[in-house]
Amino acid sequence: MEFNVFDLGLVNFNDSWSIQRDIFNKVKNGKLTSALVLCQHYPVITLGRSAKRKNILISDDKLNSLGIPVYEVERGGDVTYHGPGQIIAYPIFNLNLLKKDIHLFLRQLEEITINLLREFKIEAKRNPGYTGVWVDQLKNNNPKLSLKKIASIGIAIRNWITFHGLSINIKKFDLGKYSLIKPCGLEIEVTSIESILGRDIEIALIKQKLRQKFKSFFGHKTSAFYKEDTHD
Repeated sequence: MEFNVFDLGLVNFNDSWSIQRDIFNKVKNGKLTSALVLCQHYPVITLGRSAKRKNILISDDKLNSLGIPVYEVERGGDVTYHGPGQIIAYPIFNLNLLKKDIHLFLRQLEEITINLLREFKIEAKRNPGYTGVWVDQLKNNNPKLSLKKIASIGIAIRNWITFHGLSINIKKFDLGKYSLIKPCGLEIEVTSIESILGRDIEIALIKQKLRQKFKSFFGHKTSAFYKEDTHD
């Protein structure tokens, strides 16, 4: 399947959300075959379709003082945090051209992430019953392994066209923001590639490898800059 790649850089969530909707409509109307949007977000909390507000652990006033907006969105799942230490991938794919199987698509997004992490010698895996990608890490030097989440996945599908997608934690500096929420509505810990490897990892490198993984799983890609007035 052919798909365009749009790299938005560091962008406000609301702006990327608007761009997703615009690209979705272009795919729906046949003006684009499919698209992959890559970006980073300024700090933001999003609530999926099954989210409970109580899973945000601080008040609205405190969030406002921190400059962290909250958005209710169409994706599945509960609450999550996005920030500049993550890479976000929003595949806006027409499953009519692939296979109309939502669960298969979710497993493919997990497999893309697991394969990417394996290139960094990180053995990630699925956690049965919970969408996303996880790693085993020693907790406080305890020989008992602790399962931590490194990537979150939440999608929406309309007319068999996907939007929203996955986020992978790259940098370790921003993980403290997860203390503001109950991630995915679960009593879990999160981790990042840098936390596991103990060294700096460039976002650009992960972005490049992520593009390659999507290409190998889903087919041909073409690169483009997103401009709202150039795809009509």
